Amino acid sequence: MDAAIALERVSKRFALAGSAEGVLALTDLTLSIAAGEFVAILGPSGCGKSTLLRLVASLEAPTEGQVRVNGDMPGLVSARHALGVAFQDHALLPWLSVRDNIALPFRIAGRGVDDAAIARLIDLVGLKGFEAARPKQLSGGMRQRVSIARALVLEPEVLLLDEPFGALDAVTRRQMNVELQRIWSARRITTLLITHSVDEALFLADRVVVMSGRPGRILREVTVPFARPRDPTVMRTEDFHRLVDDLTAALDSNASASAEAPHR
Repeated sequence: MDAAIALERVSKRFALAGSAEGVLALTDLTLSIAAGEFVAILGPSGCGKSTLLRLVASLEAPTEGQVRVNGDMPGLVSARHALGVAFQDHALLPWLSVRDNIALPFRIAGRGVDDAAIARLIDLVGLKGFEAARPKQLSGGMRQRVSIARALVLEPEVLLLDEPFGALDAVTRRQMNVELQRIWSARRITTLLITHSVDEALFLADRVVVMSGRPGRILREVTVPFARPRDPTVMRTEDFHRLVDDLTAALDSNASASAEAPHR
């Protein structure tokens, strides 16, 4: 059976003005994500984490290797509106209400708006009573809830999250981690999360993947041992802190090695 997300020996090179070789963002990267699995990607800035997600989202094409989503090329999955994507910038349309922002994918896909599905999602993400609010009337965390609801409204096969809470303050971010776990638990959708936060990765994911500095490749994979559902108190346990320290040390040594390596 095909993995829900599969990258096989993928490399990605970007053109760069004044350079014949360009920039190699990813090299020989292989990753398989099972259906219903939640995987978080960690790595230093500029390591290609977001490029990896954009390849899965069909926003970029690999230079070498292949990417598949449920056995199909990402472009085909995107064309049938089966990829849900949420970025750090919520990208809500400021003139539309919460309800209409969530309904937007139906209109883009040329489908009839499913009012019942929208109502269920508004309830699921904890925004009941705010259906008519405009984005400027919402907090940052509430806007990200709308963005996640919009990503889920067409019941996608895969959910792709690129630093969705990166712009939030620490307290709101922790609250949103708890909310995302609750939302994910209700749907169990295959999810790929890009994050800089080790705590966030360990709290949310089934598996954490650590990438090297550019050109990005996979250095390490850790299966998260904590049972679901996860109460926030798990983040205060000795086992959690031990894993945070271990992954942080791996990231620090990786960043140091990248900084010391000769650049070509």
